[in-house]
Amino acid sequence: MRFLRFRALCLTVLVMASPVLGVDPPVLFETPLSPRIANYAIEVRLDPDLRMIHGKETLTWINKSPVAIDELQFHLYLNGFRNSEANFMRESGGRMRGAALDDNGWGFIEIDRISLPKSSVRDRARLGRYASSLPGMLTLPEVSLQAAAAAGAVPSRDEETTGPLPLNQSAVDLTEAMEFIRPDDGNLHDDTVFRLPLPTALAPGETIVVEFDFHAQLPTPPFARTGAKEEYFFVGQWFPKIAVHTGEAWNAHQFHYNSEFFADFGVYDVDITVPLEYVVGATGQEFERIDHGDGTATHRYHAEDVHDFAWTASPDYVVYETTADDVAIRVLMQKDNLATAALHLEATQKVIRHFQATWGDYPFPNFTVVDPRRGADGSGGMEYPTLVTAVTPRGSFPGLSDLAIETVIVHEFGHNYWYHMLASNEFEESWMDEGINTYTDIRTAEEAFSDRDLFGLEIDMGAFNRFFLAGTLSDPVKTMAWETADRGSYSTNSYSRPGVILETLRGYLGPERMNRVMRAYYEEWRFRHPTSEDFFAVANEASGENLDWFFDQAFYGTANLDYSVTDISRQKVEERGYDFDRPVTEPWDGEGDFAVGGPEEDGGDEGDSEGDDKDASDGSEDDADDDTVYKSSVLVERLGDFEFPVRLQVVFDDGTVAEESWDGVDRWKRFEWTGTHRVSTATVDPEGWLALDSNHLNNGRTFESKTSGVQRVVEGWRFAAEILLDLLSF
Repeated sequence: MRFLRFRALCLTVLVMASPVLGVDPPVLFETPLSPRIANYAIEVRLDPDLRMIHGKETLTWINKSPVAIDELQFHLYLNGFRNSEANFMRESGGRMRGAALDDNGWGFIEIDRISLPKSSVRDRARLGRYASSLPGMLTLPEVSLQAAAAAGAVPSRDEETTGPLPLNQSAVDLTEAMEFIRPDDGNLHDDTVFRLPLPTALAPGETIVVEFDFHAQLPTPPFARTGAKEEYFFVGQWFPKIAVHTGEAWNAHQFHYNSEFFADFGVYDVDITVPLEYVVGATGQEFERIDHGDGTATHRYHAEDVHDFAWTASPDYVVYETTADDVAIRVLMQKDNLATAALHLEATQKVIRHFQATWGDYPFPNFTVVDPRRGADGSGGMEYPTLVTAVTPRGSFPGLSDLAIETVIVHEFGHNYWYHMLASNEFEESWMDEGINTYTDIRTAEEAFSDRDLFGLEIDMGAFNRFFLAGTLSDPVKTMAWETADRGSYSTNSYSRPGVILETLRGYLGPERMNRVMRAYYEEWRFRHPTSEDFFAVANEASGENLDWFFDQAFYGTANLDYSVTDISRQKVEERGYDFDRPVTEPWDGEGDFAVGGPEEDGGDEGDSEGDDKDASDGSEDDADDDTVYKSSVLVERLGDFEFPVRLQVVFDDGTVAEESWDGVDRWKRFEWTGTHRVSTATVDPEGWLALDSNHLNNGRTFESKTSGVQRVVEGWRFAAEILLDLLSF
């Protein structure tokens, strides 16, 4: 794979040095990595003064499903910003991540023309670059025309006439045929999805070419990941984008506030024309730059095996470059943030090396980090294939800005694994991207950025994410993104909760088995569309254990997990006798003892850990004889409904340690010990592996708990410092 990267880089350099214009794009992967179902050739021109783009798009789409398809469905995401009643604007209230549109800052996209061009011999030859032996959507097998015809799915065709992948047989204008649909809620003001009926059904295995002319206006300032701010442009979700066919039906949801995206893999060839002085960054690789001599230049980009394409342009970018593990790194910095350029480069290098060493190969030859302009924070903290935007906080506390930059770069690069190469459905299962990515944020912070601190405090990203679990169990993790109770529930159940769930699974399985699960998931499902059930199946197989008991509770329910050491008690054990001279019928007058060595002699009660916590003698350790026998007990309770096996660690007054385990199913369990030493402290989940536990402050108890208050204050300050990070990463 590294040879292919080197080859692609060399080819790019040679092409850019060539005086010949209009060269063919390079081949990045001799063997396609993905099914390459949705393939785009786009020419786009930027009008900076009007923040408008004008585009021509040619989509080559292959029906790799087992059914004939009589219509196509498309997303027009920019129409989410078209009016105040579009779903995105209505659900968000016109604000996202602190950004809001200017009074005249609306964005939209208009389709000027749709047509099916008549296919040519060259069109058929070009299909070779899209060919792939990999399966299509989900686990669907490849479908041949002969097999489909034999099954009666499509009429038999003469392959000598049409070829194995028939294209359009004649040119057809379909502009008037497009129809907006609202599959989620019927909102007539929402124009983010449309259907395109086809003149004839597209049989399994056949290919169609669709051409679009379109224009769009970018929102200002950048809002919900895309838009313009004066000379700065970040262009995402900007072209007519075909939806995903699952093999049974189209999966095309409207653009919601609480959701992101879902698309098929393909090859992208995008020519971007901008003013000559603009620096451009984009998904994929730039392989040619053409100066038109009229004050504009076209930057030609090529990307393979990606499911989205974004680009940015600004005359104020300063370009920094480096490498990590043969991956070419490019950072586009704003002029007023150059002091942090080295930090951007170093953080990118560290995260690329860590991911490749820990979870698997990053196959693409390059990666670009964009530093958004001041006043354009709405485009910050977002991911696209091989291209992400970072965040540079301004006016923050010393050290906080650096920490935020690192944190966001780690998070956004992670998306290139858990979303861009494992293209799950973010509309319906947002945890599979954001939650898995949060888990790897925690692991990367601990393993690759362990020298981080904030105000002198060690950063615990696991504790930071646990903070956001409190009071946010309104929905199961497995909930459609736009159907959660509110934004807080969406965020928690997409990011923090699944991240902490996977940390808890790691604690149960151990680091080695958990890494085996994650690597197996990545290797088996990359460049496909995994579902939750696919992840669970891989985890069961790779761990060698059926974990459905855990997944059912963690992802399909809202049960709270909370185990507590509720009580510690201890008392002397002595031979007891009875006063047989006292008649049984004689009432006790409150004087004397019924038993030798009773409560008065051994110091009173059994030890009230909620009160004064007195010793079973007189409270003095010096009173204990070496041969005195004690009975100690620890009560552990399950305070929530989530059932999970737990470990208990008990430390005795001589420093010896006892380890116990409990399946955690009953509401409580009492552990008891008899010996010459007494329990001093007891801790459930002593290693802190039970990350999903909602209250770690009740996990431990000391018999003489004089320091517990101080410890809780220190823990509280740590949490307060850590929650600041969430305001700066997305």
